[in-house]
Amino acid sequence: MLHIGIAGGGIGGVSAALFLKRAGFQVEVFEKTRALAEVGAGINISPNAAKLLHVLGLRSQLSDMGVVPEAWHQRRWDDGQTLQWSPLAKPVEEAFGAPQYQMHRSDLLDLLSSQLDEDHLHTGCELIDLTDGDDDVTITFADGVRRSFDLVIGADGIHSRTREFLFGPSQPIFKNCIAYRGLIPSERVKALQIPVEAQIWVGPGRHFVNYYVRNGSLLNFVANVDRSDWREESWTQSGDVAELRTEFDGWHPQVRAILAAVSETFTLALHDRKPLPRWTRGRVALLGDACHPMEPHLAQGAAQAIEDGAALAACLSANPADAIGALNRYEQLRLARTSRIQGMADANRRTFHLPDGPEQRQRDAALKSNKMGFAISSIGWLYGHDAGNINYSGDT
Repeated sequence: MLHIGIAGGGIGGVSAALFLKRAGFQVEVFEKTRALAEVGAGINISPNAAKLLHVLGLRSQLSDMGVVPEAWHQRRWDDGQTLQWSPLAKPVEEAFGAPQYQMHRSDLLDLLSSQLDEDHLHTGCELIDLTDGDDDVTITFADGVRRSFDLVIGADGIHSRTREFLFGPSQPIFKNCIAYRGLIPSERVKALQIPVEAQIWVGPGRHFVNYYVRNGSLLNFVANVDRSDWREESWTQSGDVAELRTEFDGWHPQVRAILAAVSETFTLALHDRKPLPRWTRGRVALLGDACHPMEPHLAQGAAQAIEDGAALAACLSANPADAIGALNRYEQLRLARTSRIQGMADANRRTFHLPDGPEQRQRDAALKSNKMGFAISSIGWLYGHDAGNINYSGDT
């Protein structure tokens, strides 16, 4: 039985551990912080990831704590005109085998980590060195403890130490865009009668997203603004609520009313990295943001990390006798798909932020005709993918 160490206890690392454990492997997760924690923000779990979590037996828990939206609703910034209303809920579940869930990120991580016992999940373990030998991989932690594994998976985020050990240091790319985010008790905006949708308001140089989480008790918002003078990466950096409201002066009354109900916001400078040519070396492989950090404008960051874990477990199950070959196959199966999604997320930001004019009118016409955006006809290749169902010698 392969003994696998995972560096990183976020959504990607913990979900990978569950897929690997389900496949019969011995797995341990090591998180550098003293407690597993996710920022207080919303997350969309699209059908391509939701059906994988269903395989782990989590359907009822996801239904209990999540919100199933009726649609993606793209709207114009000033007059609220509908540019695209693309159904989710039942139509998406019928088409792709699972619904889309809107959740609080910490709720999802708590659910995933609750499926691992203390023998499989270790906190306060900061990786400071990694040595890939002929027969095993040795991790050295900050407290001097050394552990050896048959394989090591780096799920340690955009600033991955594992990636640095494999391929050397590099810097994330600032996208000249910042995100304000926050949560509002739904009671505060009850009078607005906001539908149970994932709403995307698009306008010149910025866009605004709002949707419900935690059984509808909270309204999550993310306000993305083009800026080149801010590079703070921390999700816990406090933002200026008055500044946020000013950024959306003149926008639709619903957007301004939501912002009027905000008492606290946090800011983050958005970064990603160029797609890597390789994810693996020897007995070590990368997963999630460690190898494909992406902007949030396609709502696929966590979903792709979950797909990675399912594909990794499937590849190792198909060929456990050649673990290095299985890691290489995992890379081959995943790299092109995630690179495409990274590019689309980046393109969405530019498309959402078009100034009013000819290009904006062309975009609006394409959205209304379902030739782009989140229409089922446009997004089927993404939502219909089953990362856990592989053909080991061929394509997925």
